[in-house]
Amino acid sequence: MTTKPRFRWFRTLLIVLLVVALGLFATGWWLLAGSRAQLDGRQRVTGLQHEVSIARDALGTTTISGQSREDVAYALGYVHAQERFFPMDLMRRVAAGELSELVGPAALDTDINHRAHRLRAVAQAAYAALAPEQKHMLDVYRDGANAGLFNLREKPWEYLLLKAKPQPWRSEDTMLVIAAMYLDLNDDGRNEREQHIAQMRAVLPEPLVKFLNSPDPTWEAPLKDGTSPSPVVPAADVFDLRKPGALGGNATLAETSIRSVDRFYPGSNSFAVAGSISRSGSAILANDMHLGLRVPDIWFRARVRYPDPTAPTGQRDVIGVSLPGTPSLVVASNGQIAWGFTNSYGDWMDWVRIQRDPSDSNRYKVPEGWATIEPHDEIIGIKGAAPHTLHVEDTRWGPILAKDTDGTPLALSWIGDQPRAYNVALMQLEHTSSVSAALDLAPGFGMPPQNFLVADSAGHIGWTIAGNSIPLRSGFDPQRPADWSLPNTGWTGWAAPSEYPRIENPADGRLWTANNRTVGSDELALLGEGGHDVGARAQQIRDDLRARADFGPGNLLDIQLDDHALFLSRWQQLLQTTLANTQDASLGQLRQLTGAWRNQAAPDSVDYRLVHAFRDEVHKLVLAPFVSRIQQRFADFEWPGPGDQEAAVWMLVQQQPAQLLDPTYHDWHALLLQAARNVADTLGKQPGGLAARTWGEMNHAGIQHPLSRALPGFVGRWLDMPDDELSGDHNMPRVAGPATGASERLDVSPGHEDEGILEMPGGQSDNPLSPFYGAGHEDWVHGRPTPLMPGKTRYTLLLEPPPR
Repeated sequence: MTTKPRFRWFRTLLIVLLVVALGLFATGWWLLAGSRAQLDGRQRVTGLQHEVSIARDALGTTTISGQSREDVAYALGYVHAQERFFPMDLMRRVAAGELSELVGPAALDTDINHRAHRLRAVAQAAYAALAPEQKHMLDVYRDGANAGLFNLREKPWEYLLLKAKPQPWRSEDTMLVIAAMYLDLNDDGRNEREQHIAQMRAVLPEPLVKFLNSPDPTWEAPLKDGTSPSPVVPAADVFDLRKPGALGGNATLAETSIRSVDRFYPGSNSFAVAGSISRSGSAILANDMHLGLRVPDIWFRARVRYPDPTAPTGQRDVIGVSLPGTPSLVVASNGQIAWGFTNSYGDWMDWVRIQRDPSDSNRYKVPEGWATIEPHDEIIGIKGAAPHTLHVEDTRWGPILAKDTDGTPLALSWIGDQPRAYNVALMQLEHTSSVSAALDLAPGFGMPPQNFLVADSAGHIGWTIAGNSIPLRSGFDPQRPADWSLPNTGWTGWAAPSEYPRIENPADGRLWTANNRTVGSDELALLGEGGHDVGARAQQIRDDLRARADFGPGNLLDIQLDDHALFLSRWQQLLQTTLANTQDASLGQLRQLTGAWRNQAAPDSVDYRLVHAFRDEVHKLVLAPFVSRIQQRFADFEWPGPGDQEAAVWMLVQQQPAQLLDPTYHDWHALLLQAARNVADTLGKQPGGLAARTWGEMNHAGIQHPLSRALPGFVGRWLDMPDDELSGDHNMPRVAGPATGASERLDVSPGHEDEGILEMPGGQSDNPLSPFYGAGHEDWVHGRPTPLMPGKTRYTLLLEPPPR
């Protein structure tokens, strides 16, 4: 029996479509596989002086062994480019304001914000000013990176998708990678916090502004100089919400809202214990840097080995994490010292009021008379669209970026715009043998000013600020825009190393930093207030350290994983008190679900989720009248962070002053009851009701590849890390949130690296076909200690110089 013609045609079409689909799949797979790093064999490259071995274990931890640090830098650049060139490219483009050239109009706003700083010009000037040996190291790293890119069979797969060609790495691009870190750690180079505080001052009385932004002495845990004084509630003669007109033109606050009080800010934990309380007799360092998380992770596991006559064995052996785009190991141990960082949240930028010449707007007032504004037309290329021209007006103090509350132009003076703030002197730590010597070096590092913790094999520990650009100020309040055309006003120079605060070998053998205020008095005046963390995280770490007297690296990991909810405990008690006599059924359920307090931010914690939401609602309702009043004049106003309002809000709900209560409520209990009702109504309406609202439902990983959102869902999910439910929160040691959290967890005792731990939320490679793509992620999620030292070698690549 013959098949009917229409069925033969249909079958032929299906076969053709299947062949085409298989062909497309095979082509895509071939191209994707072609952009994987070469792991085995030999490769001859130009620019290398001697043979270098590149060994990898099952996690992709890369051990580079060479005859000189220059050859090792070349090989590190080679490996970074083969495994991570696209993320390296993104970092340099983000800093330079050149992202739109690659991805199109979606990145234009980011480019405009960053291009105003002209950071590529800054990077070029910084590179030109480097010491010859540092410049040489960047050149060698550049050559290695370009060799690694060139030796891929296919260009990195992201460029195939974007239909773009990767541009070679330049020596100055390493300075741009450092600039990207400045942006990430210094409010994106915008100084919005001080702008919003200025808006508050323009609308509210000064004592009220001071009160609302006061630090909370309950939670502070400085390293020295004690806690801040308790805030003072302004009396009714200062500000009274019950008086007519106190709320401006708003008769109701029903539509007023503020963003969540627990916004994520880049930060970190770092702490150390002296050898006197460690089991090995060597000091121990812990470091977990909290950043936005992505695929692949920002850091790259690396070990470098090369001859060094200053090393005890004549061979330098350093292991930790490197930052692709730079030749440095950022956080590491060299067998004699281990080092780590946390963001200092000092004040590294100031607004300058620019007084234009009334007869010539291109001139502005300076102490010696008038100066001419420097105009720059920055051409921002945009893929698929016409270029955008950004007109930048530069002053001697920085670019004009905003207006003061009275309309006066504001220039931003920011250390990130200073070429002097960039270098790779951090690499000197590889050769440093003691805490004291490391602390001496820290004021010379060209990097965003950071809390710098060091531990050494002799048992010593120490802290200081790392970074060579702490401004000296004169004649103005750094928290307010100021006129620097006045005599002796502005930045007058840079702090000398002898002026840096420093602690070495504290009596109790413990040091800790967690983005909190670390010092007070004159040292705090030098560093400035750039939005310190409320301190609960630092205090919990401090108390965890004091709770035991003997330590190994695993004990420090336990502290990093501490998800106890001490910060919210008083809010749980307040919620229970608020609901004690309620007859409302939904509020009764809220009271019951939060009555048995587990004191833990675990994924299955319903009580933590509900108390967290209650605190959030209370903060919003308490602050609403002030936000409303300010937003009537400044529509872009947002509450300054991070956590500055905690002291004021808690004091208000405890003391309950009538003059600072939103008139919508007849008493403070009514406000608290409304906050609880908002939680019950909002979360109770979701599937399963209040009892199904776990913390993990809200707090999940969300670690994505930058391009995954632009791809079909099933492809994006393949590229992203599993969307795990996570333990932890912002105000406890185990910091975790959607796409934010610990970008690494390191615990190491110098000289005992074989006992060290290094957890990371993602793998080494950005190629999904790599065996290292997501390696280590599950250990990070569950807090299982991943060894710092490499395991058994699985792959070995030898780089060889050209024949002589």
